Amino acid sequence: MTTLLAIDQGTTSTRAIVFGRGGEKQAVAQRELPQHFPRPGWVEHDAERIWEDTVACVRDALQQAGLKAGDIAAIGITNQRETTVIWDRATGKPIHRAIVWQDRRTSAFCQQHQDRSDWLAQRSGLLLDPYFSATKVGWILDHVEGARARAEKGELAFGTIDSWLLWQLTGGKVHVTDATNASRTALFNLGTQDWDGELLDFFGVPRALLPQVLDTADDFGSTVPELFGGAITIGGVAGDQQAATIGQACFAPGMIKSTYGTGCFMVLNTGDELKLSKHRLLSTVAYRLGGKPTYALEGSIFVAGAAVQWLRDAMHLIKAAGETERLARSIEDTQGVYLVPAFTGLGAPYWDPEARGAVFGLTRDTGIAHIVRAALESVGYQTRDLMRAMEQDACAPTELRVDGGMVVNDWLTQCLADILQIPTVRPQTVETTALGAAFVAGLQAGVYDSLDDIAKLWQAERRFTPAMPQTRADELYAGWQDAVSRVRSG
Repeated sequence: MTTLLAIDQGTTSTRAIVFGRGGEKQAVAQRELPQHFPRPGWVEHDAERIWEDTVACVRDALQQAGLKAGDIAAIGITNQRETTVIWDRATGKPIHRAIVWQDRRTSAFCQQHQDRSDWLAQRSGLLLDPYFSATKVGWILDHVEGARARAEKGELAFGTIDSWLLWQLTGGKVHVTDATNASRTALFNLGTQDWDGELLDFFGVPRALLPQVLDTADDFGSTVPELFGGAITIGGVAGDQQAATIGQACFAPGMIKSTYGTGCFMVLNTGDELKLSKHRLLSTVAYRLGGKPTYALEGSIFVAGAAVQWLRDAMHLIKAAGETERLARSIEDTQGVYLVPAFTGLGAPYWDPEARGAVFGLTRDTGIAHIVRAALESVGYQTRDLMRAMEQDACAPTELRVDGGMVVNDWLTQCLADILQIPTVRPQTVETTALGAAFVAGLQAGVYDSLDDIAKLWQAERRFTPAMPQTRADELYAGWQDAVSRVRSG
C-alpha cells in the first residue's frame, strides 16, 4: 500500500490530492474558501467551514481516484501558517472566527513593544509582528467574554489550522501540532524545541491552551472511521512553505526554494545550525525528523503575482495574466521604468508596513508593455533582495528551485535567472506544497525509507541559466534599489 493523500488547507481554498509513490497526481478536489473582512486590516476565516470543506474534499478525491480508506497508506496535512483558532474542548466549537495570518489588528501592541524585538528573535527566530499567532491568541482571550478564565482552567484549546483539523479528524482525541507550525507562533523556542515560558508570559498565553509539539513525520492519530468509511492513519504535518521545501527536496544545507503565488516565500535550508538573521529574515524549522530539527532562513515578499492581478483588475492594462509573457517579450527593456509594488508595505528584508507602491521613470514613450514588464521584473528584483540577505546571513546558493503559479511563465523564470545570476530550476511536479505533505506522511508510513529516497523522485522540468551579463544585471538592480529608497517610510 503506497498511495498517499495530502490535505492542503490554504488561505483561499482547501484541497485534497491523491498521490502515487512516485509523486504522480491521481486525483484532486478543491473548495474555495470565503474571506471575511469585519474591519479594515482584519481578516478572518470560518474554521467550521474549513473543516466541512476538508471532509468534502477528501471524500471527493477518494471517489475520483476510485479508492477506499483502506487503500491509503497515510494522510499528510499542510496548511496556511500562523492562522489562529481557539475552540471549546467539550464541544469542539470555535469561540471566535479564525484570525488569519494577514490580519493586522494587533499592530498597536507590536509597535508598543518593539523594544522587545531582539529578545523575541533570539528565542523564536521571528519578529514582533501581527503576522504571527501569539498576539492573535491574546486578542481572542481578551475580547471573547470569559475566554481567558476558561483558558486558564484548561477548557479551551488553541491551534493553528493543522491542529484544528487534527482535532476534528480524530474525533477530539488528538491535540497536537508539528514543529514547523509551532515555530511560526512566536511562542516556541527554536533552541529548546518547546513552548517557551517567558514568551507565554509576555504574550499572556496560558500553557493549558497549547497543543503537544510532534515531529513533522510522526503518529498524529487516525481519522474516525465514520468520516471516510474506515480509519486512515495521519503520518505527517508541515506548514505550507516548509512542505514546499520538502516537496522541492531541499534537504541539504544551502539548498533553496522560492514559491511564487500572490506573494513569494523563499526558504534556505541551514541544516542543524540555527542561524539568527542580521538582515531581518526569519529563522524557522524547515522540518523535524526523529526529534532532530533542520533549520531554515525564510524571507517573504508581499506582492508577486498580486502585481499582475493589480495590472488586470485595478488598472485594466491586461485582460488575463497569460498576456504578460507576450507583452514582456515584445520590448527590449523597460526603458528605465521601475514598478515598486509596495501596495501593503514592503516585506523582507525591509519590513516597512508604511511604504507604498510607485512607478518611476515614465516618459512619453512608456506604454503598457513597459509597465507590465516592470511589474514582472519587480518580482526578480525583490527576489534578489532576499537572496542578498540570505548570502550575508548564511551562504551563496548555486541554484534556485522555483514553484508556484507564476513560474509557468517562461519569460519570468528566465528573468529570475538573469537578475539573480544563478540558474533557476522548475520541477516536473508543480504541486510541491501538497507533495511535501504526502512525502512526510509516506516517511512515517514506511512508503519511503529516507529523505534520500524522496530526493531521488525529484525531477527538473526545465533549467533556466543566466543569459544577461553580470554588469547589466547589477546596473538594473542598482536602479531598483534607488526606486525602493524613494518609497521607504523612514
